[in-house]
Order: sequence, then structure tokens, then C-alpha cells
Amino acid sequence: MEPHVWPLYGLRITTPRLELRLPDLDTLSDLAAVAAAGVHDEDEMPFSVPWTDGTPGERGRSTFQHLLGTVAAWTPGAWTLSLAVRSEGEVVGRQDVGANDFAVTREAVTGSWLGQTYQGRGIGTEMRAAVLHLAFEGLGARYVTSAAMTDNARSLRVSEKLGYHPDGLEVLSVRGEARTFRRLRLDRAGWEAHRTVPVELHGLEPTLALFGL
Repeated sequence: MEPHVWPLYGLRITTPRLELRLPDLDTLSDLAAVAAAGVHDEDEMPFSVPWTDGTPGERGRSTFQHLLGTVAAWTPGAWTLSLAVRSEGEVVGRQDVGANDFAVTREAVTGSWLGQTYQGRGIGTEMRAAVLHLAFEGLGARYVTSAAMTDNARSLRVSEKLGYHPDGLEVLSVRGEARTFRRLRLDRAGWEAHRTVPVELHGLEPTLALFGL
């Protein structure tokens, strides 16, 4: 897809090890393959929506369809930017940032997943730091929120390292069982105090109207 048709295809975020960008169809196929190969142990469910249940083929198709849906449903008042993450040229996972009425609230929310093969290398922290830079430095956010199950120690550690503070608890039904999520909130001062990853934004200016700015 040419960026002049959908400028978000020209947006890139880079860190020392990673590149994040909206995937074209070939990259999206690679991302689906990473999801199909596995994101977590089968006896776990770290997500509020259990999209990883099912066969590898179903996980791959779900990834493919959902990401295309975020592009189709995009409006300046309600958007989700779903970025494929590459490490050393290899697709390793997905990092999302989204918002409703961002121009008014200046608040965004993040979510992500990483292929099991690539976990434990600090990639999750680095890719979250990348979209936090986009939100705060690029788009002028005041707050960014996240959430994780109270027993999801890895995700909670990432949030802690990046400066998030607890923002209450929420109980949701997951696989027909009550699960408790810890909400997390990061303000600009907290982000600035915990910045350790160098991040560069490329091609942001042509996309600003799509974010409602």
C-alpha cells in the first residue's frame, strides 16, 4: 500500500533493536505465522479476550482479520494503531496503541503480544517504550493506560519499569471465569522520568489528521 493512500503505512518507529510499522500483506502474513506458533503456554490465558484459544490456523487467521479490521474501522475519533514489530529484520510480535476522542482526552491505551520464541529478551519493554514515545512525544498525550491480570508478572514488570502506577482493579469474565485485572496509568512526568530507550519517529507529520490532530 502506498503511503499517499493511507499515510499510516509511511509511519515507522525505530529503537536500537526494533522497527514498528503498520504491516503490509506480506508482513501481516508473517505476523499471523508468529501468532500461530504460540504466544503463551496453553494452560494460561493472559488476555481479557481469549483470542489465542483454538488451533494454530485459527490464531493466524484471527490475527490477520483483526489487524485488517483496525484499518477498516479507523476514524479520527476512534482508532487503534496495530504495529508489527521487527527485531533484526524478523517479525516477532505486535504492539497496539489506541484511543477514543484523543484530541479531547489526550489519553491512549496500549496492548501487545510477543511470540513465545522471542520472550525473555527485553523486547516487550522496548516495543512498549516505542509507542509511549509516539503517544507522548509525537501525539501530545497526557496519559497512557494499560492493564494486566494480577498474576501476569511479566507484563506488570514491564509497566513498572516504564513508570506506570496502579489505577485500580477490574474483574472480567474470561473463559467463563472471573479474573482480576490491574489497571495501570502513566502520565507525562512518569514517562519522562523513566525514559531509557532511544526512540525515533519517521513519517509522523502526514498522519496527524488521522489521529484527530
